[in-house]
Amino acid sequence: MRGHGEHGESDTDAALLRAVADGDASALATLYERHAGWLHARLTRRCADAEVVREVVQDTFVTVWRSAGGHGGGEAGGWLWTIAARRLVDARRAQERVARVETRIVRADTAPDPQPAPVESAEERVLAGLEFGDVGTALGRISPELREVLRATVVDGLTTREAARLLGIPEGTVKTRAMRARAELRAALAQLNPGPVNTGPLHARPAGGPA
Repeated sequence: MRGHGEHGESDTDAALLRAVADGDASALATLYERHAGWLHARLTRRCADAEVVREVVQDTFVTVWRSAGGHGGGEAGGWLWTIAARRLVDARRAQERVARVETRIVRADTAPDPQPAPVESAEERVLAGLEFGDVGTALGRISPELREVLRATVVDGLTTREAARLLGIPEGTVKTRAMRARAELRAALAQLNPGPVNTGPLHARPAGGPA
């Protein structure tokens, strides 16, 4: 990797990725500083193994270095998360393969190896509580951009700043959409089930916590 110059907060993600595609290591370092924190936080809510999470974050930026030229432009958050999620799936599959090999070595009989139980992520557990029943029906009635903010701030537990990085929108927009999402969700629930409204984890704390 060769460095072409210094970069900072004034550079857009798109500009940094263009520089990375040209082989600028300092641009990659700036992207890492900007996005690694929320990537680590979101991955940790899906995988309890800190070493795996660390490796996935590193692998994500190795992939960025190799394929930055394929990015379509704009903010990098969604693109980075797609890469990271795939790397996490790959890491889990590799762990399962190693576990199966170790099981075959240890076991002396020829009984079929038990299939590993699917690991339910933190997101899946919380979404199971959000997306079924009246709350799930109500969620389906609010706009996709508002649902994305709820998933980032409530399901993933990202701060306002981290959610803004992920979604490629200003922090103020995250806060505004979170307020609108809660208001629309309460209204939808009121139509479905007149009476006191309890949205469970959606009321657990302010959207995204401190930035």
